[in-house]
Amino acid sequence: MLKKFFVYFKDYKKHLIFAAVCVMLETLFELIIPLIMADIIDIGVANQDTQLILIKGAQMIFCALISLALGMAYARFAATAGQGFGSELRKAEYQKVQSFSFANTDHFSTSSLVTRLTSDVNVLQTAISSGIRPIVRAPFMLVTALGMAIMINKDLAVVFMVALPVLGTILFLIVRTLRPLYGKMQKAVDLVNRVIQENLIAIRVVKSYVRGTYEKEKFEEVNFNLQTTSEKAFHFAVLNMPAFQFVMYSTIVAILWFGGQMIFVGNMKVGELTGFLSYVLQILNSLMMISNVFMMLTRSIASAARIQEVFEEVPSIQSDESKPLTVKDGNIDFEHVYFKYKEAAQEYVLSDINLSIKAGQTIGIIGGTGSAKTSLIQLIPRLYDVSKGAVLIDGVNVKEYPIKHLRDAIGVVLQKNTLFSGTIRDNLKWGNESADDEELMAACRIACADEFIERMPKGLDTDLGQGGVNVSGGQKQRLCIARALLKKPKVLIFDDSTSAVDTGTEAKIRNALNHELKDTTKIIIAQRISSVLHADQIIILEGGYVNAAGTHEKLLKTNPIYQEIYLSQKEGAEL
Repeated sequence: MLKKFFVYFKDYKKHLIFAAVCVMLETLFELIIPLIMADIIDIGVANQDTQLILIKGAQMIFCALISLALGMAYARFAATAGQGFGSELRKAEYQKVQSFSFANTDHFSTSSLVTRLTSDVNVLQTAISSGIRPIVRAPFMLVTALGMAIMINKDLAVVFMVALPVLGTILFLIVRTLRPLYGKMQKAVDLVNRVIQENLIAIRVVKSYVRGTYEKEKFEEVNFNLQTTSEKAFHFAVLNMPAFQFVMYSTIVAILWFGGQMIFVGNMKVGELTGFLSYVLQILNSLMMISNVFMMLTRSIASAARIQEVFEEVPSIQSDESKPLTVKDGNIDFEHVYFKYKEAAQEYVLSDINLSIKAGQTIGIIGGTGSAKTSLIQLIPRLYDVSKGAVLIDGVNVKEYPIKHLRDAIGVVLQKNTLFSGTIRDNLKWGNESADDEELMAACRIACADEFIERMPKGLDTDLGQGGVNVSGGQKQRLCIARALLKKPKVLIFDDSTSAVDTGTEAKIRNALNHELKDTTKIIIAQRISSVLHADQIIILEGGYVNAAGTHEKLLKTNPIYQEIYLSQKEGAEL
């Protein structure tokens, strides 16, 4: 699993190698120190050779200083490798998410994707930054120290043959229990993020309905779930330390017992036993590090699996970007189009849709709630793909157009108005990055947004706040319309995007659009008949089918659904 992520080290391989080399050299110098110490005891102290003691002492200090310098170098290289890896992985995952269609993002919750981009990446990043040292140091120290211990006294080294299987069994049992728990813990983080995200996005609704207590209880529930899941996971994780300490101290006691017996019969010297104990401690320390590495890898594998799910998700909408196709006029045809959001769904959202829209026409779409008006227009820029049939633009199937060009040629003002943190100018330039102030204001005049922009002290440089909190709903809609106009699209789609605008302003916008965008195909989804009254063709959707199509006058005479909508709105206006 983790091997798949090595590609994100491409710019940091040398830092990773240098960090590993520093650890090996640092360990080597540390392993020399017990040998020097044994000479001090067995030769210097035994023979009262002060000069030898000073020389050996200086050598120990030198080795310690070199180890310190190598440790500092390792810290720098490991931090660069770990942080760089995390940055590259996060960037690749974000780019992958950007390639998803709406159908793909429906497979993951927003909170889960946020967790996978942040918490899960941080787990792997920390594993790299903190794990290089024990991963390299522990095996190297284990093999080298074990070799040194055997070289000092191979009979006494037999004690390890009993300790190692015990440690291995303990580690296996802990890891086997922990792996599924770490996966559950990250899912619990998803739920916490989801509740927090929903609460912050809908904070005005929460306060309006005085539901703060309910939201608090909902958060406490998911937070308690995360707490209990984490406690259970870390309960098993911390068992690692006492279990290993028990085995470690039992091993030391056994070595002291058997070593003391060997010294008593003259088969071993005191200095040799001191050096042997030093290597024993290093061996046991290396085993402890290996166990911690396994703990860290267990959690990393759980997070890596969640990240890999994102990378393995195949974008449901793909196109050949090399085809030199362009939208020239804006003719749109629906040919026996069927659509459902999930393949497993039993019923189609749209069924047998046949429509022909000529370039430059204004088309109105009305229908009751749930009649699939939004679903219909989302098929044109391929926000979703049709299940059966075909959508054609200028006689070419939309699937054959390069996605980037197709969506550049289609301006969509969605039902849910979305503005970003920044100024009015920043948001408008999403439509055209190179637009100057004159072009920005021209689009704003068509969208009737100039009326309030000119009243603002900073004009186009007015800060909108997060999500456009500093402007009203109607002002948001007009800014979104202006942003779409700056694309100069061949097809312009309004998904009930003037619902928060008064009828007078809506009429101004409609007249400006008809005057300024004569050659642009305009599709208007609306609830008010006044919004589509002057359309070249009005389409009535009912239950995912085209119930009728025609002009206002024709539908008013022949279609019961249209008559009912018209009369209800007329009565409401009169009242």
